[in-house]
Amino acid sequence: MEGFREGGFMQGVWPQLGRGGDSTGAQLRKHIDATLGSGNLREAVKLPPGEDLNEWLAVNTVDFFNQVNLLYGTLTEFCTAENCRTMTAGPKYEYRWADGVQIKKPIEVSAPKYVEYLMDWIESQLDDESIFPQKLGSPFPPNFKDVVKTIFKRLFRVYAHIYHSHFQKIVSLKEEAHLNTCFKHFILFTC
Repeated sequence: MEGFREGGFMQGVWPQLGRGGDSTGAQLRKHIDATLGSGNLREAVKLPPGEDLNEWLAVNTVDFFNQVNLLYGTLTEFCTAENCRTMTAGPKYEYRWADGVQIKKPIEVSAPKYVEYLMDWIESQLDDESIFPQKLGSPFPPNFKDVVKTIFKRLFRVYAHIYHSHFQKIVSLKEEAHLNTCFKHFILFTC
């Protein structure tokens, strides 16, 4: 993942990732930055004319991973195994972890453990060049959209946990506007 790393480690926070240095990824990154800066999130989520859908999905998947990673990272001292014994978003929504490889049967874990497993799993997906190719012109796998859909579904669970279990802390940290903007961007892109 060396080509992806842009930043260092913070406690509870994985390194920020980026799509490799190919010109398509860099151009899409500039487009995202420009449209997000305009304040029009609906425009920011649209596939730019002439761009490859899979490349657009890949660039945005990395961005959403980084956003959730940083947002959750501000809560690691509050979202502990003692405070959040299970990964939930209210009494009706409990999320159990399974990656299908090392953990085949879903297991109950604390919220921080779930997020740790999730971030490690997403990073391994992003590192896998057979799923997220780094070379310009390399094909994406036929199941690429399914992989991205699973990543997004699991990232949504982190947002759900943050909103349900930690929103008052987000407010006290004065991060609610940022959280809400990131979540709105995520929802507009995934719907």
